[in-house]
Amino acid sequence: MIPEAEIKKLSIKTDSKIVLLVIDGLGGLPAYAEASAGRPDTNGKTELEAAHTPNLDKLARRAVCGATIPISYGITPGSAPAHLSLFGYDPLKHEIGRGVLEALGIGLELAAQDLAARGNFATMDKEGIIIDRRAGRISDEENKRICELLQNRIKQIEDVHVLIKPGKEHRFVILFRGEDLSEVNDTDPQKTGERTRKIEVSRAGQEKSARIVNEFVHLANEILKDEPKANTVLLRGICKYPAIPSMKELFKLKPAAIATYPMYCGLARLVGMEILDSGLTIEDEFRALKKNFSAYDFFYLHIKKTDSYGEDGNRKNKIKIIEEVDRFILQLLELNPDVLAITADHSTPALLKGHSWHPNPFLLYSKFIRVDGLKKFSERECVKGGLGIFSATEAMPLMLANALKLRKWGA
Repeated sequence: MIPEAEIKKLSIKTDSKIVLLVIDGLGGLPAYAEASAGRPDTNGKTELEAAHTPNLDKLARRAVCGATIPISYGITPGSAPAHLSLFGYDPLKHEIGRGVLEALGIGLELAAQDLAARGNFATMDKEGIIIDRRAGRISDEENKRICELLQNRIKQIEDVHVLIKPGKEHRFVILFRGEDLSEVNDTDPQKTGERTRKIEVSRAGQEKSARIVNEFVHLANEILKDEPKANTVLLRGICKYPAIPSMKELFKLKPAAIATYPMYCGLARLVGMEILDSGLTIEDEFRALKKNFSAYDFFYLHIKKTDSYGEDGNRKNKIKIIEEVDRFILQLLELNPDVLAITADHSTPALLKGHSWHPNPFLLYSKFIRVDGLKKFSERECVKGGLGIFSATEAMPLMLANALKLRKWGA
């Protein structure tokens, strides 16, 4: 990718508008396994191929397409590095913990000494084995009740203040606020059938953080032991606030984000986007785009449920979400953005029930493209497109170039 210092020199401010629609976890895998198991035959189609998407398919015939690699071939990305790549940042240079993103996403202000963690309420059996990493995706109301229960009982550990705030469904945020704290490993094993991991000291300076976090988990387990679903906590991305240039600094953009989940709002805030108010539905998100379209020149619009249903292995509902997004494409085009990019941060095949390393379908629409004549917006069609398979870090320069926001490089 082009270095940040160089893209900063090339970027220019213009009135043209860019919309980046990220359908989280969009990519899938062919459903041969379902057909062979006696379930309805889907002719070996991915979720995207099986979905009825007349508007996306029509747009693909007027666009140039490709497939993105978020990190590198064979590497399964987390949501944060995958999004950073799409936003034009090197994810290997800017490693950002999930805790900071979740904290920013729910509006918390972080101090330099804060150690932030993203938490999952989870279910473990009597032997301490994790049997559900998401506690059945408890409701937001249940999440709030349990966070208040923990906060009332755990206010401070040693000289470190503890702040616990609810997120969406099973997610919550915890801030450890005190001196001499440092980043440590996750307690989340990332799969069921295992025990919660303990914080281990792997380098000098981690001893205090290890004690504090391990004690928090111990106390939380005691307090939650009688809860039917959320009887334990799993912590990820235990980290501090990083230094990262804003999109305004690098790309001369006035960017805005429309997202319903805190982590994605947090990532957007981290790179300098303004978070726009919207409701919780896909229709609400597109309505927010229309309402604010005149005020910004870059919009990041995030669709979450494709990823959620992929992680749950719910192929049927993932297809429904893709079809729902398709119904709003014409409304998006009526806004007449100068550049429209539609893609995913990563693939989340229902077959795998998790993120995967597979390339993501990518569509780019503007008046300055070379149309490649594909017939459908899908994984297998997009890899045949004019953009080929390319690094997701190149998506931002492509969007900027098609919006005429980049100067010529060199003499």
